[in-house]
Amino acid sequence: MKVVNNNFPSIEQVTGKYLEQKSNPTKVEKEQITSFQDILLEKTVKKSYDAELKFSKHAVNRLSDRKIELSGEQLSRLNEGTKKANAKGIQESLVLVDDLAFIVNVKNNTVITAMDQAETGESVFTNIDGAVII
Repeated sequence: MKVVNNNFPSIEQVTGKYLEQKSNPTKVEKEQITSFQDILLEKTVKKSYDAELKFSKHAVNRLSDRKIELSGEQLSRLNEGTKKANAKGIQESLVLVDDLAFIVNVKNNTVITAMDQAETGESVFTNIDGAVII
């Protein structure tokens, strides 16, 4: 490092020299720089909307015991209902698809239990804070 008149080079000069970086990024380089906040937001949104709906062991047992088979279209609608519940801030949701009822933990994107219309009995659902009819 060369000292001229007891002046040290600026940090930008040292950075450019020793790290081989340009001191002024071009317009294209600026557009390619993504902030941490943008990446975090993208990953969070993607996770909350694109995550695959999971079924708890209890829900799988209920589906099997009650001989309930979900079609691809019904599963898609259940996923859509869960997304709508999430958008409204619902934590534990009742999602009604055709004659099937599902209790979904929206935060974990997990179906807790499932039943058909014959199993709903008195049509009373507890421990939910919202319902979505699809």
